[in-house]
Amino acid sequence: MAFLLIPEDLAAAADEELDRACDLSWRDLSGIIPWGDSYDGVTPGGRDAVFERNYIWAEGPKGDICVEVFVHLPRDFEQGAKRTRLIKR
Repeated sequence: MAFLLIPEDLAAAADEELDRACDLSWRDLSGIIPWGDSYDGVTPGGRDAVFERNYIWAEGPKGDICVEVFVHLPRDFEQGAKRTRLIKR
């Protein structure tokens, strides 16, 4: 089994993006779930990257919200960092 080493700047970018993604409250998010977006940005190390953010119901509608963040190199989905966190109801 191959193990991919995630570059530190992608991991740091994913951590920062997850913190920002969780700034919104459950109440603010509950009316737009499921929702996601992506944008091109720059990691703390200056590397071009794609930032993806998704909000989905963790188990069912009107419950906890699962926030997923994935930061990866453009056109390289294998070199990326994924983070998840729950926003409790």
